[in-house]
Amino acid sequence: MSNFFLDNDDLRFYVDHGIDWDALVGEVETDGDTFSETSEATDFYRDILELMGEFSASEIAPHAAEIDREEMRLVDGEVVVPPRLTTIFEKIREMELHGMCLPREMGGMNCPLLVYVLAAEILARGDVSVMTHHGFYGGIAMALMTYSALEGSTEFDPETMTLTHSRFSREIAEIMRGDAWGSMDITEPDAGSDMGALRSIAEQDDEGNWFLSGQKIFITSGHGKYHIVICRTAGSKADDERGDGLDGLSLFLAEAYRDDESGQRTRFATLERVEEKLGHHGSATVTVNFDRTPARLIGEVGEGFKMMLLLMNNARIAVGFEAIGLCEAAAAQAREYASVRQSMGKTIDRHEIIADYLDEMDTDIRGIRALAVKAAFNEELSNRRRIRARYLTADGSEPQAQLEAEVSELQWKSRKVTPLIKFISAEKAVEISRRTVQIHGGSGYMTEYGAEKLLRDAMVLPIYEGTSQIQALMATKDNLLGIARDPMEFLRSMVSQQVTSRIVSDPLARRTARIRRFAQEAQVNLMLRILGAKVSGLRGKPASQWKAVLSDWDPKRDFSPALLHAERLTWILADAAICEELQLQAHAHPHRRELLARYSERAEPRARQMLDTIRTTGARLLSHLGRSAPSGQLGEVPNQTEARRDALEPAAAAR
Repeated sequence: MSNFFLDNDDLRFYVDHGIDWDALVGEVETDGDTFSETSEATDFYRDILELMGEFSASEIAPHAAEIDREEMRLVDGEVVVPPRLTTIFEKIREMELHGMCLPREMGGMNCPLLVYVLAAEILARGDVSVMTHHGFYGGIAMALMTYSALEGSTEFDPETMTLTHSRFSREIAEIMRGDAWGSMDITEPDAGSDMGALRSIAEQDDEGNWFLSGQKIFITSGHGKYHIVICRTAGSKADDERGDGLDGLSLFLAEAYRDDESGQRTRFATLERVEEKLGHHGSATVTVNFDRTPARLIGEVGEGFKMMLLLMNNARIAVGFEAIGLCEAAAAQAREYASVRQSMGKTIDRHEIIADYLDEMDTDIRGIRALAVKAAFNEELSNRRRIRARYLTADGSEPQAQLEAEVSELQWKSRKVTPLIKFISAEKAVEISRRTVQIHGGSGYMTEYGAEKLLRDAMVLPIYEGTSQIQALMATKDNLLGIARDPMEFLRSMVSQQVTSRIVSDPLARRTARIRRFAQEAQVNLMLRILGAKVSGLRGKPASQWKAVLSDWDPKRDFSPALLHAERLTWILADAAICEELQLQAHAHPHRRELLARYSERAEPRARQMLDTIRTTGARLLSHLGRSAPSGQLGEVPNQTEARRDALEPAAAAR
């Protein structure tokens, strides 16, 4: 019987060898009553992933075409779910998988979130829309539990180090049973990635009750009961002229409906439509209308953007694993077809071009998975240690200070990697699925083979949870601001990579250093352009003002020369990060050197070409934009204002 975990040697490598389970299990298994050793815990995690592998291969993948055909419909204001999907989710409910990451004291399995995202990859290989909807059960329950902890409405027993109360215990229990699910409601008409343009309103009455009004669009699984909604709080100070307005955003939990004992439903938020989409047909995407809908504030007024970022970081990493699962499905289908399709006296997998395609697919998937696992590990460890520092250590104590320092470092590592994994995984999912169609030739264009479905499903990955362009702007802004803040540290790192790329004995270490050097040279090139524009702004100013101008960095104002090449820089940064992670793996596990060699031999010429493009192109277009821009906005046309703001505001798109 097929099993999407057992047949994947690279995925099994991480479970068996490639993850620091001691660190995670130490954070998760705080009471010590369930597993006496880390190996017992990881055996349990492995059993879950093996179960998911069999379920995805036998209960989801064989029905992917049916799931694609049988779309959701809106009937009398409610979404009608096709029978096949109902059957699949009933089986998931019976396996109690919605509580995979929830604490045992709440009835869950108490698994690390890393196990959850590995399981998400396995489910996505069967069908990405099933995986997406599944994520809005346990994922929303985990978000509510985390929000309760961060706002201070959670109680822990410091002796047993277990959770005793959460503000959202009732909702979490309902979701864990499979009786409800939730959604994250961000996008509005004319306000996708630009959260500063949101116009849905939350109003408070004299008794302190909150009510939401407005429309949210493109809401995945928005036919669920619980909605985490970000909107503007009435009376807040929002700078509408600039369109920022982030201080006026707050986060709320709203119940869309409530059923009485007889099953009669009362709706507090209504569904206007179910979108007809290119792909992801097993996942409902809806428009939700709020009209004085009762809601509860999460956190404090004005903290909505900050609270939403926590959810967004996890969601973007999860999309990385979703993309890997789709890539695995596409690559497996391409390999299978190419191994039996005869052409010119041999199967097409023996033809050099197709063999190169297949090898690159496999190499890319394994490299991206390395970065995704790193991102998920750092994000989870930072969140768990942040909660431990707050609730399970004494205020002002040395252990608390040490934990807070660790959290700060882990958050920075996660911030650097998250946009890279979201960017490269989504872009490669489209590329790999398109090549799968090409390998199938004319058959790939026909619906009966399923290759075109994978391409349709992949097309949304560079769009939702923050577009690829948003991720590129985030990565570019963070890296260039890092140089501006500490140029000497950057120069020291650059010299180190230069030396390593030339004199170390290990050829793979030299190649990895060269790729990192290409990333640094690209950043230097962009910074010189930025500095050139900034220095030109000193003309006519007295020398006494120069220091203030040069020390004041505003990405919205100063980084325009770099935005044109943000995607190219992000490709190099992602390739460098993957090679560095694979190099670490190769040190600990020598058999991983072969993967490092395979990935780096493709990444090096790709990075070199991207660097050459950054160095030699862009001046003509930027000059044209400068001439056509409004006065005082060199290199910026009106519709770029949103893109530049989004470099600072990593927000959601199409969810």
